[in-house]
Amino acid sequence: MSDEVLLKASNLEKFFHIKNVGELKAVNGVNLTIHKGETVGLVGESGCGKTTFGRTLVKLYKPTGGTIEYGGRDIWSYSKKENLEYHKDVQMIFQDPYASLDPLKVVSESISEGLRIHGMYGSSKERYNRVLELLEMVGLNREHANRFPHEFSGGQRQRIGIARALAVEPKLIVCDEPISALDVSIQAQVVNLLKELQQNMGLSYLFITHDLSMVKQISDRIAVMYLGSLVELAPAAVLYRKCYHPYTAALLSAIPIPDPDVEAKRQRILLTGDVPSPINLGPGCPFRQRCKYAIARCAEETPALKEVEPGHFAACFRG
Repeated sequence: MSDEVLLKASNLEKFFHIKNVGELKAVNGVNLTIHKGETVGLVGESGCGKTTFGRTLVKLYKPTGGTIEYGGRDIWSYSKKENLEYHKDVQMIFQDPYASLDPLKVVSESISEGLRIHGMYGSSKERYNRVLELLEMVGLNREHANRFPHEFSGGQRQRIGIARALAVEPKLIVCDEPISALDVSIQAQVVNLLKELQQNMGLSYLFITHDLSMVKQISDRIAVMYLGSLVELAPAAVLYRKCYHPYTAALLSAIPIPDPDVEAKRQRILLTGDVPSPINLGPGCPFRQRCKYAIARCAEETPALKEVEPGHFAACFRG
């Protein structure tokens, strides 16, 4: 991992207006940097804003506020040519391998579409040969190029999605729960493939997941998200050894331990209280209604994400 910052989100916001209800604050003031060659894991419960954050980074959503800097400039100030280059450099692997591939296109067409759009490889034959190379790179066979998506298993389809993202030689890939729809036996294969590709190609990843046991295996740093905000950010090894935010502690306590004797003796942290609505969030810590450590200040102020140890950040007044 390099110290060079590849992408930087500053005070990023993405709100959705819901008619007659209010503003749903899916991403609410997130600050996060991704370095060259680094994997940042983004974890949290379903509905916390992880996917919205990832889709905003790849410009599928326009942010409500804040900035996303790539190459030292806000990506929303880019010219048409610069915008096309950004879409080449920042790719996405989608969660559902069944829905993310066009059922009417054979695999070679889906993978080579990006090559055609970005003018890579001059002829259709050269693009086809590149598709064959990519299929072998992700552990598939050359004859798979002329098959349709319905002819593949879920794990194979996700490998096709990875090949499609790799086709245009990106620098950063946003992986939106790329293993959640796969069997456990296949999940490890896909994670190992992503790690191998990163080593060989110098890729950076934003790895979005709710699986804390798997994200530890691939991430350099882990960011924990709750109701649209980051509540903790730390190196992966450090976070699992010592966390500061009560929400992170509850998530870590839910990870199953393969030793039945240890599993039977350990104490799970069970959260009580209601999950507040992300619509029209008022002041205060969004986790306070489920936190046994909450004090009066937690209802009045929203804690900022601050450094509690070198490289370790938490948004909690206890830190």
